[in-house]
Amino acid sequence: MNKKLVIIPIVIGVIVFAAISAYSGTTPVSNEVFHETLADPKLYQEGIYSNTFFAKDGTYSFRFVPNGDSPKSLEISLRGQNLDFNEKFELQGTVHDTGISEYYTWDYQGTKTVTIPESQEVQITINPKGNVMGPVSVYLEEN
Repeated sequence: MNKKLVIIPIVIGVIVFAAISAYSGTTPVSNEVFHETLADPKLYQEGIYSNTFFAKDGTYSFRFVPNGDSPKSLEISLRGQNLDFNEKFELQGTVHDTGISEYYTWDYQGTKTVTIPESQEVQITINPKGNVMGPVSVYLEEN
């Protein structure tokens, strides 16, 4: 048997193992300042979720992980010393036809970018308009 044919898979295996080991030891840099998965009615008080977090000055974007059972509408407000943001997001499904099947992807439509003018404590409130049973993850990430 040709020695090159034996050595090549071994070298490739060692390189792949080294790459996986190096990658698994790194911690990804997160630009997330807020995240909550709203999937339990106990997270709400009188139908509204509220929490606070600290944010540096900068531009941030909302990101959502919804599905078809998520609230059809979310009113989100951010309040701080020099911040007053309020937006109503509407869940929209987009049908994808593969020719043999159809499936939907879901996303919230609305203004997803907010500028925080200075570092401050921010209060977020999320009102799912009565649908406290539909799960959705809400993220606010620094751009």
